[in-house]
Amino acid sequence: MASLKDMRVRIASTKATQKITKAMQMVAASKLRRAQTAAEAARPYAEKMDAVISNIASAAAGSPGAPVLLAGTGRDQVHLLLVCTGERGLCGAFNSAIVRLAREQALSLMNEGKEVRFFCVGRKGYEQLRRTFDKQIIEHVDLRSVRQLGFVNAEDIAKKVLARFGAGEFDVCTLFYSQFKSVIAQVPTAQQIIPLVVEEKASTAPATSYEYEPEEDEILSRLLPRNLAVQIFRALLENNASFYGAQMSAMDNATRNAGEMIRKQTLVYNRTRQAQITKELIEIISGAEAV
Repeated sequence: MASLKDMRVRIASTKATQKITKAMQMVAASKLRRAQTAAEAARPYAEKMDAVISNIASAAAGSPGAPVLLAGTGRDQVHLLLVCTGERGLCGAFNSAIVRLAREQALSLMNEGKEVRFFCVGRKGYEQLRRTFDKQIIEHVDLRSVRQLGFVNAEDIAKKVLARFGAGEFDVCTLFYSQFKSVIAQVPTAQQIIPLVVEEKASTAPATSYEYEPEEDEILSRLLPRNLAVQIFRALLENNASFYGAQMSAMDNATRNAGEMIRKQTLVYNRTRQAQITKELIEIISGAEAV
């Protein structure tokens, strides 16, 4: 059994840990509001961009000159998985959930005879994926030096992806990130961005015919690369908000667990101390009676 001194040291250590987790929870809560506001502000723009491209793409459907980002290469053999995770841990299952979804997708594609490659954004995802897919990771972007995420960061990633696509290194690109729902709910999401999947939305309103100047194909050739950067930027913002939400929840649970450990350790300490005092009193009384 541990001595009273060891127990006091253990209780003091747990209390120090509790102070750290409480401080981290408060820091995450303060940063969450700004990150959540940025993520929610990016959603309408990204959704409107999808709507505009869907409208133009429907008009350009079947056109022989459709951009390759929309029409694809005609093949489905090489898949690039663009996995966006956090740069830091202590956030529960946030990073692991994204990596798990990407790993399941990769294994499913490999079982179908497809070739899979990884483009990692974020240190934690890269560290987890290289244990299994080290030779299949073709690039890693580290954002630890970035104090505040900006559109320029997403543009740099989009340019690297487009350069590899233009070089014929892959046929399909899927983006993985965590969509922010609430502090306790972050949903790992997979979104195909190359070739762009255009969803046809049912509408009861009569179809409206539009004339475009310049032609639809020329508009799409300019919009599609920007849309790629917009979708990546949205994913980075959603990830940022999800990270702070997950970290806030994880640190809150850690603080509660530390409090429970302190309570149990204090109880054991008091019982041990009382038993030791009782033993010493018995020894004193026995010695006095013997005299």
